[in-house]
Amino acid sequence: MSPETRESRAPSEASRSSPVSVALVEDERELREGLVKMINSFPGFNCSCVCVSGEEALKQIPVARPTIVLMDIFLPRMSGIECTSRLKAQWPDTLILILTAVADDELVFLALQAGADGYLLKSTPPAELQVALNELLNGGAPMTSAIARRVVRYFRKQSKPQGEEVNLSAREEEVLILLSKGYSNKEIAAQLSLSIDTVASYLKLIYKKMHVRSRTEAAIRYSQLKVG
Repeated sequence: MSPETRESRAPSEASRSSPVSVALVEDERELREGLVKMINSFPGFNCSCVCVSGEEALKQIPVARPTIVLMDIFLPRMSGIECTSRLKAQWPDTLILILTAVADDELVFLALQAGADGYLLKSTPPAELQVALNELLNGGAPMTSAIARRVVRYFRKQSKPQGEEVNLSAREEEVLILLSKGYSNKEIAAQLSLSIDTVASYLKLIYKKMHVRSRTEAAIRYSQLKVG
């Protein structure tokens, strides 16, 4: 959708005849409840749809048709990145703002490649989140300054020749990123809300696709692909 189209459906905060509908996808109960209260406290916004998983979001959001979706990344089973990709494929005009605790370069770009319209950290102050929601409505792509710097660095690297592409799913890439940082299977499982057996299954698929036979080889191969 072009900025002009978004602006035409996003009148100023003072002139809106009805609140902007917001959906929240967050699995942590306490944080979820706090965000709902926060969103409802913003003038001109209403949290009309709350989901605790990506699977639930894929069922509820197409029915609720919110204008904005606030999406966590680390959800049980289906990741927020995969959920974003599926929602965007079905409803490309829906504005999706990633709201997560992780400021990892790879995850930022996985989310943006999946179709996210912005990327903020959960530590973002309420006033800045409110500004970001209005920025989204007016065609912007809100990001914290730290995330914006990562975007700049990414585009600076694009002049380098790219290595051989390995076709991994969003979840497989998340597992590989954590593996490359030295996380154990147990730690990866905890980070991604998966069972240890599921992590092991993902690793087998990753090894097969990358033509490697160990964690060390996978980490080295991943490093080569990043700088290739």
